[in-house]
Amino acid sequence: MSTKRHDRKDEESNEIDSTTTTEQQYQQEQQQAVNKALDETRDNIKKTTNEARKEIPRYTQIVNDYQENTIQAIREITDNFVDSQKDIIVNSFRLWSDWVSSPRQIAENYGKIVSSFADNAVAATRVVNNTLFANLDSVNTSVQHTKENVKELSKIGANTVKTFQQVSSDNIHNKTRTSSTN
Repeated sequence: MSTKRHDRKDEESNEIDSTTTTEQQYQQEQQQAVNKALDETRDNIKKTTNEARKEIPRYTQIVNDYQENTIQAIREITDNFVDSQKDIIVNSFRLWSDWVSSPRQIAENYGKIVSSFADNAVAATRVVNNTLFANLDSVNTSVQHTKENVKELSKIGANTVKTFQQVSSDNIHNKTRTSSTN
């Protein structure tokens, strides 16, 4: 009787060993498939980010063009304003000559107005540009925070999976030990 029982235990042990080996092979194959898929994903992400990085000079050029166009527009606006003021001054000399002591004083006053207008336009453009760059800095900061947060969340997920894996492994080990002692 003890021989039959011993033979049965050996058969069960061999079946467990065979099953364990098959499960281990299956797990290794699965791990290799997962690693391959994740490596391909990483390669695709590298490719995408490198393509995006190549676009940076284009975006920089767009910002530079925006600034150049804004400066040029301010210059044209002030030039048009000066020209129109010159016309007004020239045509108004006759009317104002009775009230103002000199045409030169009129020209100086208009010059001050035009300079003030140009200064204000440049200052307003500077405010808009500063706001734009502040928003870009804010977006950059948000991207950095998101990167750090995703990294932490990934660690949490990986640690959770490790915990479940350890608990499952412990349960299987305890079940196997309990089965072999019976």
